[in-house]
Amino acid sequence: MTYIINGKIVLPDSVVCGKSLAFDSDSGKIFGVVDAPSADGDIIDAAGNYVAPGLVDIHIHGYLGEDTCDAKPEGIKKMAYGVAQNGVTAFLPTTMTVSKEQIVAALNVVRSLKEESKTWGGAEILGAHAEGPFINPSKKGAQAAENILTPDANFIIENSDIIKYVTLAPEMDEGHKCIKKLAAESDVLVSMGHTDASFEEAMSAAKDGVNHATHLFNAMSALAHRNPGVVGAALASDNVSVEVIADTFHINPGLYSIIAKVKGDKMVLITDCTRAGGMSDGEYELGGQPIFLKGIECRLSDGTIAGSVLKLNCAVKNVLDYTDLPVYEVFKMASLNPAKAIGCAERIGSLEEGKDADIIIADEKINIMRTIKKGKRIYEAQG
Repeated sequence: MTYIINGKIVLPDSVVCGKSLAFDSDSGKIFGVVDAPSADGDIIDAAGNYVAPGLVDIHIHGYLGEDTCDAKPEGIKKMAYGVAQNGVTAFLPTTMTVSKEQIVAALNVVRSLKEESKTWGGAEILGAHAEGPFINPSKKGAQAAENILTPDANFIIENSDIIKYVTLAPEMDEGHKCIKKLAAESDVLVSMGHTDASFEEAMSAAKDGVNHATHLFNAMSALAHRNPGVVGAALASDNVSVEVIADTFHINPGLYSIIAKVKGDKMVLITDCTRAGGMSDGEYELGGQPIFLKGIECRLSDGTIAGSVLKLNCAVKNVLDYTDLPVYEVFKMASLNPAKAIGCAERIGSLEEGKDADIIIADEKINIMRTIKKGKRIYEAQG
């Protein structure tokens, strides 16, 4: 048995001090919070830092110069190892509105790596997020209009062994046939995003099977007093969880606490990171289009926002900095809440007995000191 001592243990509803977190490195499972380590146990000294669940990123396109849509095994593996340094222990490599052939190729690569990822020294691949191509051209953002398709439930269901989550525009789905079929015949998380739906249309979609909103406020009809739009519908629908890109740029940080008060455990932090993540300022590529990174901003040549370079641990820090929310609530937004959204919370997302020993040690500024996946160390900060 291994014991993490001298840490502030972040549980779903509290932060516990003066106790130890026990896990079995052989089985890779959490034993629980105990009063003291046994005499023959292995010891990890957290040195007063947070001991929190491994982070879960359900919306990330790329990192360190690599992109899911490149459909390169070595590229996705590089992403997995890279994000582990940011405290991510599980993720969904995310495709976008490229050609259908490119999407299929990317899904095949993700599928081929899923089993291996359980034991490699990087974050685990839980499946894939298909962001598009079933979106509204008027809200395409940095996605290519020529690749947009009508929502196709059969394609998603045929690939539902690997697609855990799909983003679509409800108003492009006539009679919500695709949404209804997915709700009835699959466990895929159906999200409204890159959509110009009215409030009424979005509310109807939420009743028909949509239960998530992709990067709230971005690339969707806005909240206004005479037309609450998709934003209003997402906030008003109890079954809908909402993503937030908390980089202080995509939305005003003042919204973090407002969203949290309305949505509670349905608020999910994501990165929407591109291949420019972890790289220096300059020109990169996203979905066949050039993007330009300057500071924390990624844009197309016309100024359109094009994803982010956000790290998930930094998203946690930003929400902590701009709100008075409890630490455990904010960590949940990047661990248990996304795990619940994609149906994986029985195994990951919190430091509860019997779950995978996916654990991070982070300092007060949420710098990652150590990342543990299934009881094995996969990252440790130097110095």
